[in-house]
Formats: sequence, C-alpha cells, structure tokens
Amino acid sequence: MTATSQNESQNKSRQFAFDVVKRLNDAGYTAYWAGGCVRDYLLGKIPKDYDVATNAIPSEVEQLFGKKQTLAVGASFGVMIVRAPRGVENVEVATFRTDGSYLDGRRPDSVEFSTPEEDAQRRDFTINGMFYDPLQQQVYDFIGGERDLAQGIVRAIGDPHERIQEDKLRMLRAVRFTATLDFKLDKTTTSAIQEMATELHAVSPERITQELHKMLLDVHRWRAMQLANQVGLIDVIFPELITCKQQPTIKNNGSPTKNNLWDVTLHQLQLLEETTFELAMAILLSGTIAHETASKHDPLTCTTSLPNAVILKICRRLKFSNQQMGHIGWLTKHQKTLSHAKELSMAQLKRIFTNPFANDLLKLFHLQTIATQSELSPVLFCEEFLASTPQDEINPAPLMTGDILIQAGYQPGPRFRELLETIRNAQLNNEIQTQEEALQLAKEVQ
Repeated sequence: MTATSQNESQNKSRQFAFDVVKRLNDAGYTAYWAGGCVRDYLLGKIPKDYDVATNAIPSEVEQLFGKKQTLAVGASFGVMIVRAPRGVENVEVATFRTDGSYLDGRRPDSVEFSTPEEDAQRRDFTINGMFYDPLQQQVYDFIGGERDLAQGIVRAIGDPHERIQEDKLRMLRAVRFTATLDFKLDKTTTSAIQEMATELHAVSPERITQELHKMLLDVHRWRAMQLANQVGLIDVIFPELITCKQQPTIKNNGSPTKNNLWDVTLHQLQLLEETTFELAMAILLSGTIAHETASKHDPLTCTTSLPNAVILKICRRLKFSNQQMGHIGWLTKHQKTLSHAKELSMAQLKRIFTNPFANDLLKLFHLQTIATQSELSPVLFCEEFLASTPQDEINPAPLMTGDILIQAGYQPGPRFRELLETIRNAQLNNEIQTQEEALQLAKEVQ
C-alpha cells in the first residue's frame, strides 16, 4: 500500500467512525469515540482503528444500522461491530457499562449498562479511559486521562491491583504503552505489577505473544524489555533467562567482556532499527544459549543440540507458528557462525547466504559484534563477500539432480543424498563447472 492510498484509507476510516457517531446522535443516543483512538487522536497520531461508546443497547444498534451492517461479536457484553465499506476499518460499538466479577482473569461474568462516568471507571489506564465527541470536538475525561497524557504517565484507573486482577494481561499492556509512547509508569501501578507479576501465568500464551509482537516491532523495543524485566515479567515469561542474565558476555574471539548478557541484549535491541519479530526475538533469546555455544559448538557449523532444544521449548510454550520457530531457531543456532566466516569454505559460506533468513543472521551478528565490542573484521568480510559476489554465483543452478543420477544408472539409496551434497559442495567451492565434471566426481566418490 502506498503512502497516498494509506492516507486515503485512514481518512475514510476516520470519516466512517465520525458517521457512526453522528448516526447514533441523530437517532437520539449519546455516542463518543472511546479508548485508544481518543488517546492517539489527542497525541496527534492517526488511530489505527476507532471504538465508539454509546447508551444505545445492542438491539438498538442493530436496528439502527441494520442486520446486514452489524455483527454481534459480544452482544451479552454490549459489543457490536458496525461493518464498514471495503478498504475501511470496521467500528466497534459498545454500550456504556459496568462490569461484574472477573473470575477468569480476563472477562467479566456479568455486565450492567450504565453511564459514561461509570464506564470510564472499568477501563485499564487513565490515558485509555477518555471519550471524545467528534461532532462537538469535546473531550469527556472522568479519570484524569488528559492530565496523565500531558505529563506522559501510564497510570491504572483506581486501584491498580483491582485492574490487574480483572485482566492479568494489563501488566504487559502497561509496559507496552509506557515504552511505545515513551512515557513513565506510575509508581503505584509499578508496585502492583511487581507484586502480581507471577499471576501472568493465568494469561494464555497467545495473548502474551501478541503483546510481545507489538513491543518488539516498536522502535522502543529495548525499553519495553528493560521495563518488563524491572517489574519481574521477563522472569515469568522467559524463566530460562533468569540464570544467564547476569553472566558475562563472550566476545567473538572467546574472551569475556565487562558487560552482562542482559545489558548486551538490551544494547542490541536499542541498536536495532527496522526488524522482523523473529530477529528481535532471536536477540532476546540468544542469551539463553550464549555460554553453551561458546564452549560446545563446532566453530564451522555452530551446531549444538541443547540451544535449539531450549529455544524451541520457549517458542512452543508461547505458541509461535512453525515458520516463526524455524526462523528464530536457525538464527540462534547459527548466531556465532559468521564469527568464523574467514575459516569457512566457499560452500559453507554460500549455503549460509542462500538461506532465506541470512539477512537477519548478518544483522544479528553485526549487532552482537558492536554490543560486545568485538573485532569488526568478520562483519566486514561478510559484507564484502555479498557485495562482490553475484547472486547466481552464491546460489547457482545445481549441476546435478537426483533424476540425472538415476538416468546415469545410480540407484537411490542411503548414500544418494550424501552423493548429491558432495557434488553440490564441489560446485559451490568452484571445483567443478559442468555436468560432465559432476558425473565424473560421482564416479570417483561412489
């Protein structure tokens, strides 16, 4: 999507959200924008989506907009979706309400429809608890949100223990908002999170991962992880990091540095610019295996069973996709490989750089090198190799395939794959250039 088309879509979404409020207002109901969209709007940011709060109950919303244009996603909680035209964000319309008990630590067991003032009290943080009337261009703030927004403070509404008890994920959300907005976390809210951090176990892995995804893709990712560690949430999410965070970091040449692993991890996240979630997560988790790889890896392949087992255990626990696990696992498994780039054969080096995750690996290695104040020459060697070597030389079309070997009279068997690998390595090492040479090599090693 181009910048122009994105702006058009955002303008249309804002206009649609305006129209939803106006239609409710024209029908005699009270309706405001609510929550995060108000926060972003007051900060001068373009909201990603819009929520509307109203005194119209779900059946009245459905009657006003029609069954085809509405979707009852949580009618028992007073929540309806008003469908938008193609290319425009739908608008969630919720009835002002108060919530009953949160026995499952996520959703209220019951709700009662109420007033805007009462509705604001049930929300998570003051900066997310304001309403805005786009028709009158007026803010309705019953919980001190404008003050905290101006002062740059993330503060729970009312008793932070009660807000967290209602939904334990609010602990991570507090960290995310504080970091991504570059705000400060209120002291009382901080203390409550520290006291209740272990209760994050009640939250599903999928919801935790969604928060981690948002934090690690934001430019303030390092601060999010720093704060999450300070309030005790990192130890809950990643207990594997507890014993290694204070361990000294090892340079690429094997010598220790003055900094501990956690400080180096945060430094890498701070240096990281645009990134994938997988690369940021690999940086975060690389400390769990740093000392294993320092003493137990093959310097040419950097293979070791324990590190991948630890990483994959974490990925599975947090319900990462198979693609994410493969990406993160490959990066962490090979995080030290490029420190020996000059010692690798051409075949080994080319195989690394034909991997779809190779660019992330080079970024990871570069960041580790800077953060540990290691020698930069291996990084420069890799960059020069990529700049001076054509892609069709790094990953040329194979001279030999299984079909060609079968046509030449070779029978598939246990050594068939090994034979193909030997021929491929010889090609990548520039030892053979033709199919005839490949077949001759096959005869020699058979």
